[in-house]
Amino acid sequence: MFNENARLDPSQVEDRRGRGGGVMRGGGGLVVGGGGLGLVVLLLSLLLGVNPYGDATTGPVPGGPLENLANERVDPNPAQSSNLARECQVGAQANVREDCRIVGFVNSIQKYWTDEFARRGAQYQPAKTIFFSGATQSGCGLASSDVGPFYCPNEDAVFIDLGFFDELQTKFGARGGPFAQAYVLAHEYGHHIQDLEGTLERLGRDRAGPQSAAVRLELQADCYAGVWASNATQTGYLTTLTDADIAAGLDAAAAVGDDRIQKRLQGRVNPESWTHGSSQQRQYWFAAGYQTGDIGACDTFRGRV
Repeated sequence: MFNENARLDPSQVEDRRGRGGGVMRGGGGLVVGGGGLGLVVLLLSLLLGVNPYGDATTGPVPGGPLENLANERVDPNPAQSSNLARECQVGAQANVREDCRIVGFVNSIQKYWTDEFARRGAQYQPAKTIFFSGATQSGCGLASSDVGPFYCPNEDAVFIDLGFFDELQTKFGARGGPFAQAYVLAHEYGHHIQDLEGTLERLGRDRAGPQSAAVRLELQADCYAGVWASNATQTGYLTTLTDADIAAGLDAAAAVGDDRIQKRLQGRVNPESWTHGSSQQRQYWFAAGYQTGDIGACDTFRGRV
């Protein structure tokens, strides 16, 4: 999948795995959710796309972790792990190691958006991807593995416990595979693009329902993921994308549809509580981006989605 000679840039990823959670006060910003969730109790709050421990509108949930952390903080610039820099240098390593593969996907995604912004006469601002295990701190509050991958606009960073990719198969029924991982990452970086374009501000309080702003934001991020996929080989990191790769991305998109998750975890489907869109919607918009390769095809805020 990866060009074996492509030079990887592991500086775009910060590795916090194995460091534990620690504490942090003062985040509490909007968390934009990605694919799926690990716990039934978190289903509605996390599919809502906000931090279950509080957000910029409501503040910390009474009795929640952030409220109990008083004024303690952690070092905002933890020491970088040297493992990725040493072990993830070229595409050949991305073809055999999962963490190097994620580095390669991040590099490709950001290369595409850098070039696309330049083509439009704008400058792309990179976002870091942060690996963690168990729990870590973010500019949006305490991040737990139960939350799943998410984008924190306060920190311009994508947070992910790589164990989520196993859960994508075991808990959400996806087939998995490398390109399912790519879809998840590209979706989260889609939220970063929305942040740079000011689109996240459309969320407001319209956070649930099949035609809500929350759903439209998530579907647009799916479409942006498809746009990157359409142009991925042009970034120089990936050699080819097969029909099987795209099928894996579409399968992952379907697995984390609101209806599929609700049916799997609750045994029933309630469209009025949707926040990410149905499996069909998510597949449709990923495919729309992939088939056109054009972000102009990703206006999910016009008409019905």
